[in-house]
Amino acid sequence: MRFGVLGPLTAGSARLGGPRQRAVLARLLVARRRVVPVRTLVADLWEDPPDGALGTVQTFVGALRKALEPDRPPRTPSLLLVTEGAGYALLAQDVDAWRFEEMLGGDLPVLDDALALWRGPAYAEFADEHWARAEIDRLEELRLVAAERRAEAALALGRAAGVVADLRAHLADHPWREKAWSLLALALYREGRQGDALEAVREARSALVENLGVDPGPELRALESDILVQSPRLTPARRSSLVGRSAELAALESAVPAASLGIALVTGEAGVGKTALAEAFTAVLAAAGWRTVWARCPEDAPVAWPWQQVVEALGAELPDTDRFHLRRAIVSTVESAAPVLVVLDDLHQADEETLAVLAAFTTNRLTGRVLIVATSRTAVPLEALARAEPVRVELGGLDEEAVAALVGDLDARAIHERSGGNPFYVKELVRLVESGGDLGSVPAGVRDVLRHRLAALPAEARTVLHQASVLGRDVEVDLLAALAGHDVLDALDLAIEAGFVVEVAPGHARFTHVLVRDTLYEDVSLTRRARWHAVVAERSGDVQTRAHHYALAGTRSAAAVQALAEAAEQTRSPRESVRLWRAAIAAGAERLDLVVGLARALAVSGDLEEARKQRSIALRLADGPREVAEAIGSFDVPGIWTTNDDPAHSAELVAAAERVLPAFPGPAATRARLLATIAMEERGTGTRLAEAREAESIARELGDPALRAFALNARFMHTFHRTGLAHERAAIGRELVEVAAGLVTHEVLGHLILVQACSALADFGTADRHAAAADELARRHDLPLVGVFTDWYAALKLAASGHTEEADSAYRAAADRVRGTGMWGMERGLLPLALLSLHGPSTVDLDDDWGPHLDWVRPLALPHDEALEAARALPDGPADLLTEVRACLLAMAATRLREDELRQRAHEMLLPAKDELVAGTGLFTFGPVSDYLRG
Repeated sequence: MRFGVLGPLTAGSARLGGPRQRAVLARLLVARRRVVPVRTLVADLWEDPPDGALGTVQTFVGALRKALEPDRPPRTPSLLLVTEGAGYALLAQDVDAWRFEEMLGGDLPVLDDALALWRGPAYAEFADEHWARAEIDRLEELRLVAAERRAEAALALGRAAGVVADLRAHLADHPWREKAWSLLALALYREGRQGDALEAVREARSALVENLGVDPGPELRALESDILVQSPRLTPARRSSLVGRSAELAALESAVPAASLGIALVTGEAGVGKTALAEAFTAVLAAAGWRTVWARCPEDAPVAWPWQQVVEALGAELPDTDRFHLRRAIVSTVESAAPVLVVLDDLHQADEETLAVLAAFTTNRLTGRVLIVATSRTAVPLEALARAEPVRVELGGLDEEAVAALVGDLDARAIHERSGGNPFYVKELVRLVESGGDLGSVPAGVRDVLRHRLAALPAEARTVLHQASVLGRDVEVDLLAALAGHDVLDALDLAIEAGFVVEVAPGHARFTHVLVRDTLYEDVSLTRRARWHAVVAERSGDVQTRAHHYALAGTRSAAAVQALAEAAEQTRSPRESVRLWRAAIAAGAERLDLVVGLARALAVSGDLEEARKQRSIALRLADGPREVAEAIGSFDVPGIWTTNDDPAHSAELVAAAERVLPAFPGPAATRARLLATIAMEERGTGTRLAEAREAESIARELGDPALRAFALNARFMHTFHRTGLAHERAAIGRELVEVAAGLVTHEVLGHLILVQACSALADFGTADRHAAAADELARRHDLPLVGVFTDWYAALKLAASGHTEEADSAYRAAADRVRGTGMWGMERGLLPLALLSLHGPSTVDLDDDWGPHLDWVRPLALPHDEALEAARALPDGPADLLTEVRACLLAMAATRLREDELRQRAHEMLLPAKDELVAGTGLFTFGPVSDYLRG
């Protein structure tokens, strides 16, 4: 559960109660997991507690527990809001304020993310409460510190221009912040605005005297002097183009000794950027006047070779003497060059004597400033180094933002996921993509490097790693041992030491990168892969794992079909479900239940055209009324649009349903599904309301939520026989949201119906909430078609608020998204209608693709006599979502043609909706109905 206090109080998606119940939650969050006695809560909630206040607090706590843990079984203790003695504690883990504090020491991207957590003042609703005041003040002070640290980090990256604007706004509200004034003056100076920088110092002096009655501190006074003499200190040291390593670079800077010796150890896997970090740091110290020397520790080098490189770089020679005096001579030579930075690269390959010389530095008291930075893939086995307590910098992969800075316009998210943020892998993937390669493959350079490193492992360990690659990136050790046929711990220890895998928990390992796993997997022959996948499938207890490996093994068996079908039913991803249903059919045969499952998954995943083909196949496979009813009724995918996408296919389904319906005379679920299907497939006709109502009645009698949701959807499709029924549709939407909790697709349907109905009722606040809820469910459950409708609604909102140009672009983008979905009823004619609603009838071009709406638009553009004839010939039209739109088009034509008969006809059609907007589609709006009734 994620709690939000940096702004209005939130608790995930939980619906919180009234002010005092919310205050209880806020008071417990302020306590930071500590127990708050009940009597303290009472005193904090009421100045003069009423009788029964203790019981009221207990009621508040009970309601909070239900809201925060809705799935907790009855009569089981809460694990989140717990009772401790005579009080309560909220054992929260994820609170935005706590995350904000943890991020204060980060670099610029982290500080940006930290400040983005603020949605308003901390504990905004409780600013007047004495128990919240101290915490509010503390968090506000930290927010100001974060803003200044962010400015400091941006300045370090050379972004002075943006810092100036941010600090001006910051100081307008907080003129007593001396640190902010210093940063503003420095930013202005670095922008080449020396005069403005001095003016900022003078403004700071005035602000401090006025607000605090004090003069500027030594930092600001020193800055003023430096600006006057244009001190070199004000110009940042030139840094390399290193990306995403500002925190690590700062850590190295902290290792610079004020006197004597400093040591820093940079560790990380191959390619992670240890050398690049050391190079960037070398540039920083060189700019500060330090002498810098580099030495690499190559494999099979002469004894103490790196130190020989260091001494020679300092213009000296190694004496021909015993080891003791040799070590002292090296230390003395380096010390004489102080201040000096020595970089020892690849220390994991160093010989014993090289390490012994390094140890000698730690046992001698140096008179000059010496900093030794060593890079290594592994921990360095040197006790003397550990006793010296070096600054340790462990390099991991770059974050996604840093990867984006490296890859430019390419897909940063995918590259970050494939590479784990390893800079070498990132660059190789970029090179692969730019040369036309597939991002899903392994770059040749990466493959060559990994194979070279793998060759250093014993053959048995390499075999175990190849077997582990068949399990995927995450490896269950017991399953790997079963596949290998022997204990694998020794082999895994070697792989961990070499950096190919890491232990994530007892019995569970993980490849350090997807590319490592993929390289190993690609080196296994196809035949061996298939056999290993089959073995894993047979020995795994988890159905999803069994199905995954059966599919990759290409196994044709009853066990494979069963596992694949079960996995397809269980998965929450429609696309993954499609893949598994197809694999199940491939593993067995074109069986009715498998084809029906595939058809459902295809529809939910957005491939409606292929879903209809599979439904037709299912009907052909069905044998007898029972199987026909199963094939028809099991396909309860919801529908929101009332125009039929494929009338021929619907006629096929309706004919089959009516043929077998007499075989199910009673109030049974099968009958209800058949009736609801008939009503769904004959949508937009207004003739199947009786079937929908009977299906709904049976569903209520049986107490079946899924069946009731399907029947409600069917009734919704027949609430368009006249205008003015937005309230009725809103009621259906609310009932669907309530009934379909857990039935994701129908819950989404309820929200989308409410978007449509509330748009018609001009209740955009409620419509916004339901659009957001639909989008969130779609995001969590991978439902791509939901965004088609919410994109259109977003465009409608722009139009309704008068943002014509933005709405035009949004409508066009929304129409593009519909294309290719198989939603033919929405593909043709809707964009021209939307643009007509936006720009008026004078822009009508009859050559546009108006689809089935052309006849209703022609009277707006034809010559008068032809237009009048066309308008008089218009039928009533289908009973669908566009009923009000067609009536408005008729009213426009009547106004243009000055024809009272047409005006009266439009008036009769629109009168029941006199208090609504012509926005019931949820896609576009023609404005208030009342505007057309006055015409």
